[in-house]
Amino acid sequence: MQELNYHEKSKVLHHKDEVISFKCELQENLQKAMKEFVEEHPNWDQYRILQAAIAGFLMQKGFQNRDLTRLYIGNMFAMNFKK
Repeated sequence: MQELNYHEKSKVLHHKDEVISFKCELQENLQKAMKEFVEEHPNWDQYRILQAAIAGFLMQKGFQNRDLTRLYIGNMFAMNFKK
């Protein structure tokens, strides 16, 4: 197993500022639908769609977490909740 190249950052991130990036492949039809949606709804972008979709999925599967609920509602209704 290849060891990850990890360097600690001197800046400490607050919990609300943490962002994890990942790469994923989408089926062409899903990507086209997302592109059309963003073109028709300029207040949405691909990141907001994916965050709302993942949060909604986890909530539907019974995952209970206040931060997740805030993220989902915030994305769905363009709200920014502060802790």
